[in-house]
Amino acid sequence: MSDKARRHQLLRQLVTDHDLRSQVEVADALRAAGVEVHEATVSRDLGEVGAVKVRGTDGSLVYRLAADPGPSSARERLDETLRRFVTRVQASGNLVVVRTPPACAHPVASAVDLAELDGVIATVSGDDTVLVVAAEGRSGAELAERLRQHAGLT
Repeated sequence: MSDKARRHQLLRQLVTDHDLRSQVEVADALRAAGVEVHEATVSRDLGEVGAVKVRGTDGSLVYRLAADPGPSSARERLDETLRRFVTRVQASGNLVVVRTPPACAHPVASAVDLAELDGVIATVSGDDTVLVVAAEGRSGAELAERLRQHAGLT
C-alpha cells in the first residue's frame, strides 16, 4: 500500500471517529498518528476521500465522509457534483458566483478545487454560494461558461 493510500485510510478513520473541525485539527490528528503532512496536502486529501463539513451534534461544523464520494476522477467528480448541486452561474469581472441549494456550496467548491481547472485560482464557499476567482487575464464570463457546461446548464 502506498503512503498516500495509507494516509487516506487513516484520514477516513480519523474523520469517522473524531469531531475534527478544521484542516489544522485534521493535520494535528494525522501528526499524532505519526503522519507528517502540510495543510495543502490535508485539503487535497479531504476532497479525495470525500470528506465534507456537516453540522455535528453540538451544532458546529465537523468533517464527515460523504455517503457517496463519487467517481475517483476529479474531473468526472466535478461534472457529477456540478450537475447535482449547481442551480445558477453568474459572472462579474474576473469572478464567478455559483448558486446551490442550502448546505451544498462546500462540495461544489471542493470539486472545483480538486479538478484544478485551468484559469481558476481560488474558491470561497458559503452555505449556498461559491465564489470562484479567475486567474489574471481570464474573464469571469469565460470561466462561468465553462462551469455552466460542466453543470449541464447550457
